[in-house]
Amino acid sequence: MDGKKIVWLTALAGVLALVCAAQNGAKAQHSPTGAPTAAGIFEGRGDIGTVLHAGSVEYDEAKRSYTIAGSGENVWFGNDAFQFAWKKVSGDVTLTADVSFLGKGVNEHRKAVLMIRQSLDADSPYADAALHGNGLTSLQYREEKGAATHEIQANISAPARLRIEKRGAYFSMWLADASGEFRPAGGSTRIALKEPFYVGIGVCSHDKDVVEKAVFSNVDLKAAEPAAAAATTLYSTLEIITVASTDRRAIYVAPERFEAPNWMPDGKTLLLNRNGRIEKIPVTGGTPQIIDTGFATRCNNDHGISPDGTQLVISDNSQEEHQSRVYIVPIGGGTPRRITQKSPSYWHGWSPDGKTLAFVGERNGDFDIYAIPAAGGEETQLTIAKGLDDGPEYSPDGKYIYFNSERTGHMQIWRMRADGSEQEQITFGEDNDWFPHLSPDGQQMVFVTFDPSVKGHPENKDVMLRMMTLKDKKVTVLAKLFGGQGTMNVPSWSPDGKRFAFVSYQLVSKANAGK
Repeated sequence: MDGKKIVWLTALAGVLALVCAAQNGAKAQHSPTGAPTAAGIFEGRGDIGTVLHAGSVEYDEAKRSYTIAGSGENVWFGNDAFQFAWKKVSGDVTLTADVSFLGKGVNEHRKAVLMIRQSLDADSPYADAALHGNGLTSLQYREEKGAATHEIQANISAPARLRIEKRGAYFSMWLADASGEFRPAGGSTRIALKEPFYVGIGVCSHDKDVVEKAVFSNVDLKAAEPAAAAATTLYSTLEIITVASTDRRAIYVAPERFEAPNWMPDGKTLLLNRNGRIEKIPVTGGTPQIIDTGFATRCNNDHGISPDGTQLVISDNSQEEHQSRVYIVPIGGGTPRRITQKSPSYWHGWSPDGKTLAFVGERNGDFDIYAIPAAGGEETQLTIAKGLDDGPEYSPDGKYIYFNSERTGHMQIWRMRADGSEQEQITFGEDNDWFPHLSPDGQQMVFVTFDPSVKGHPENKDVMLRMMTLKDKKVTVLAKLFGGQGTMNVPSWSPDGKRFAFVSYQLVSKANAGK
């Protein structure tokens, strides 16, 4: 081939490359090979997914800040489109930054994110701390490649400083308050990422025709040492999950243990127990208030509300041998009225007509399910099988009592007629299923699942919240979290059947808390 042809073909190849680039816009750089170098602590940058307008990253060394311009339709659903500056890392990490948007913005859902993702593919698994243009801040996550994105919304709006943390398979978001002190912003989620993975910062305009900018300053990426159990603080998060989307919202977070939410019939208030007392808090968040339960100051996590909303049933250990007994008090507080004479007894269910309580009692060394009139009277034993029976709850029509039993060798969900007859198994599998709760329409059942190695229902374990559609027995996973005892012991569905409440937990390293 002569020299002129070589020159001509080389020029033609260059033109074709430019045409292709123009047609495709700024496509994702799925591999670090050939990716533009990003200054500062990041190794590379590029547009993830398909965007119409190429993004950019500018690093100000003097201010140690990054200005990122990004287009893209969204970071959501099964695919992402945004500008991303990244570094490839392994192990447990934290990424922290002050984040602010430039300009008013076109779409209030534009996002600036601190992200940890498996790959540079548009449909990669990931978790991020996402600040939206309207102030909404959430831990977003995609558990598997191509799966739908979900989120845990924080109860704090428009924080100036954010952090995402990876510890093992758990991802959590931290937000700084006005004093600059960091606290967990809500629940965590569990995602299995392979090492190495990508950590970085990014911007999505949430409008494919627009480019938005955000500034990330005081960016700090560092390894997170595994937290030793002896050097941790337990944080509890009261959460609400929407069943249709499985998206979660943090209502209240505190550095201590609280447990077992109930949902008031008016739909506006949640109850929980903490330090032996029953507290109430608006579903929109706020400061919990203690309900007066008289002498009953050692209430445990087995409590609930009468069908007419006028009475509160509690299980309390404050009297005599400090064994749990069941009492009823007015919903607004008052002197407890004793229901069970024998102990220990733990309430779990109230019949829809308000006349009968179902509870768990240990009698002669065996834990079985009993029924007793709400007005008081003699208890009636409903189960006699060997092995623990627990968690009885009435179906909304009052015909059945659902409960969990280990009579097969490990814990599964069962049901029986309200009189104890026709006992039948509902869940099957190797996992341990606890505490069935029926939706108000009786069509769905949520429950807590421990892995096969766990005995009982201890605290601080990897658990799942699962839901069965009773008509076809189909089971789906709603959430994977750190919890167990206290997560969802008692009825917690919203009156409209669209949501339910639960508590998740985190063991936070004292060395990192507050920094």
